[in-house]
Amino acid sequence: MGRFKVSKPYTMPREEIRAAAEELANHLSERHGVKPRWTGDSVSMKGKGMEGNVNFEGDTIDVSVKLGMLASAFEGVVKREIEKYLDKHIT
Repeated sequence: MGRFKVSKPYTMPREEIRAAAEELANHLSERHGVKPRWTGDSVSMKGKGMEGNVNFEGDTIDVSVKLGMLASAFEGVVKREIEKYLDKHIT
């Protein structure tokens, strides 16, 4: 099983960071079949072979991902995809 965490500080207004987090959750849902579920400022996602959490409390957005046995072969690809998204959309 693969597991990783990506964190990025932000200075964006709260409503913009939430919109970016929602967009990331939707992107991961479309690409990896996870189903997002919001609770306050946190979204958990779960699907076949992948589960994760996006949290943006304080001044940092944190993305934690756990991959199943087969999906762990794509850990680097998924991590780079999330890092690229955060670099492009989070300021």
